[in-house]
Amino acid sequence: MSLRYALLALLRVGPLSGYDLQKQFSVSVGHVWHAPDSQIYPELRKMEAAGLIEGEEQVRGARGTRRVYHVTDAGERAFVEWMSTPLDYSRVRDPAHLKAAYLETTTTQAAREFLRAHIAEWEGELEQWEGELQRIDAVTNPMLIRRLAATPQGEHARTIAFKRFAYEGLVERARGEIAWARRGLELVDDLEASGGMVEGQGPGTLA
Repeated sequence: MSLRYALLALLRVGPLSGYDLQKQFSVSVGHVWHAPDSQIYPELRKMEAAGLIEGEEQVRGARGTRRVYHVTDAGERAFVEWMSTPLDYSRVRDPAHLKAAYLETTTTQAAREFLRAHIAEWEGELEQWEGELQRIDAVTNPMLIRRLAATPQGEHARTIAFKRFAYEGLVERARGEIAWARRGLELVDDLEASGGMVEGQGPGTLA
């Protein structure tokens, strides 16, 4: 259901076609709620059927048309209600930490490769999130520009502050994952030095 509210968040700023919505999604809420394009259009159809949004055919070019979506009053109420409702947190599904819990069953080399790959993955995420913070500070983030254009001047500082707050959380998460994997590399080195990391060791147990 979170995809629905992510789409409503974008459409509340202003009407968008499905194509433009996909582009806006990938550079804004898609950073915190990933959804492939194959999920967006079916969800838009469900939202329209539920009366949360309304589609309007607009002329595009000499012969073409495009469907532009607007948030309805019902959609606005649904979004505001969602924002004021406590989150129903999902149970954790984390393949990297699951694998880390059983690294004693693999080789030293494989353990190091896994941890180095984890660091590389999160270093890429960190670079992206820090770049977003810079764009927020410079007010060059495309979605932020759209939001500010539809927001009263007196609320701009609050809008920017919460946008920054969200990305600061992503930066902290990336730094935490990098630090965790680096500690894992140190642990592998220590276990190897003490003989505690045995190549090809049999199944272990997770306490």
